[in-house]
Amino acid sequence: MSKNLILSLTNFVRSLERLFLPYGGHPPALALPGFQHEHSSTSNTNRPQEFSLKKLIADGMLWAVPRHRRSVEKRLNRKFGYPEYVWKPLKVKRNIRSCQTCGHDHELGVLCPFCYNKVLKETEQMQAKIQEKLGLDPVDKEVIVLYEGEKAEQTAEQLQGKRIVEMKKPRPMWFTKNLLQKSTQQQSEAKEVKPSDLA
Repeated sequence: MSKNLILSLTNFVRSLERLFLPYGGHPPALALPGFQHEHSSTSNTNRPQEFSLKKLIADGMLWAVPRHRRSVEKRLNRKFGYPEYVWKPLKVKRNIRSCQTCGHDHELGVLCPFCYNKVLKETEQMQAKIQEKLGLDPVDKEVIVLYEGEKAEQTAEQLQGKRIVEMKKPRPMWFTKNLLQKSTQQQSEAKEVKPSDLA
């Protein structure tokens, strides 16, 4: 099968040579007065090499050709993916839950984006107020953010040695005070190791 293919290709190349180059492998020279062509000036011993499509192309037509046709199953798998591994079309989400606070829908195991944006905006307002009040001075004391009417509830001992930033608006209902408590604990001097998270 391969020998027949090569023979047919060589015959095809030879027929192309005969068709395009009928003058013995050289393009016809123009006979102009006072113009000597290369072929007329050269001797019989130093003939230029004949132009050949076979030498030009060689076996380049056989390069980079797929040996087998890609099956329909493989084509569909490349297009749509595998249902067990990677499925490219859209899937129906079955892990949607309603937020218990605001009622907006969100994915299971993900924070509600509506509530998160609400907290983010409030935090940005607090940061802007702290920047306006304290500037770029180094923070050497603890900073407390108080809303309207909360300064009167604090005692002098609680406010001693702390920098106070007041927000000129009432505290939002969802923004509780315990969110501003310290999350880090002071290191204890006890040498006893207590286990945690035991099942």
